[in-house]
Amino acid sequence: MGNVHRVAVLALDGVYPFELGIPNRVLGAADGRYSVVTCTVDGRPVRTNADFSVTVEHGPEALATADTLVIPPFDTSLLTREAPADAVAALAAVRPGTRIVSICTGAFLLASAGLLDGRRATTHWALAELFRSWYPQVLLDPDVLFIDDGGVLTSAGAASGVDVCLHLVRADHGSEIANRVARLCVVPPWRDGGQAQYIEQPVPAPAANDTAATRDWALRNLQEPLSLASLAGHARMSRRTFVRRFNEEVGMSPGRWIVQQRVDRARHLLESTDLAVDEIAGQVGFATGASLRQHLHAAIGVTPLAYRRTFRGAVLVAGRP
Repeated sequence: MGNVHRVAVLALDGVYPFELGIPNRVLGAADGRYSVVTCTVDGRPVRTNADFSVTVEHGPEALATADTLVIPPFDTSLLTREAPADAVAALAAVRPGTRIVSICTGAFLLASAGLLDGRRATTHWALAELFRSWYPQVLLDPDVLFIDDGGVLTSAGAASGVDVCLHLVRADHGSEIANRVARLCVVPPWRDGGQAQYIEQPVPAPAANDTAATRDWALRNLQEPLSLASLAGHARMSRRTFVRRFNEEVGMSPGRWIVQQRVDRARHLLESTDLAVDEIAGQVGFATGASLRQHLHAAIGVTPLAYRRTFRGAVLVAGRP
């Protein structure tokens, strides 16, 4: 399996217990591919934002050997423009090239330390105005679940921490392993980082129509054209009503969602089969292999050949690019 990837989770004063446990729960379910340790800036216990404190076994020395550092959120009442000196000093122990991930208010520490200058980043939508006023040098996008900006990743609140950790597994080991981890954790295997953080809608009445059944139908028929007319027809709605409800429920347009599902299915087939790119394109509903290449490159920045080589590590069948 190769070297185990070392992950350090830095618990700050006022840490949120739920998010503190996400890295170990998600990355720890990846069949021993990650070693996850929790540390504090001085090795001492820290208060949580609940009615208890947590005791850890590691201090800042854990940061010096980490391949990935995760900073969970801490209570908003403790936010200051200049982060605590001990927390900033702890970041100085992180080796160059270490991947850094923040969840929710963890982005404030990264911004205060200058690690987000000139980068795209996100945090909880409710804190966007404050974040912008304090750190105008950061390219903040508060409307997404997470952002992967090379070696620095930022995510929004709560469950988006699960999304970004699954993204790490997917980026490191491919969709098959990430999907297995998601099943073990009983969470959705894929929510696109660009999906809306906050979808404001009233709780529907039990009998209200929604698009869930049509989404399930579309997933079973990705190889078909799946025009907006066919989707709306399946849902027994007008096109306008279907698009409005789909956006309310999913946070993106039907067309964008379909492309996302097709790319995800194509990634799985690239990892788990020897099918040619044109064959995979047909199975997931792209008109041509060129179309698949275009959409895959737009989504993750690589070609099908490069993706297959990365995550399968096997000799390809001759003539199957």
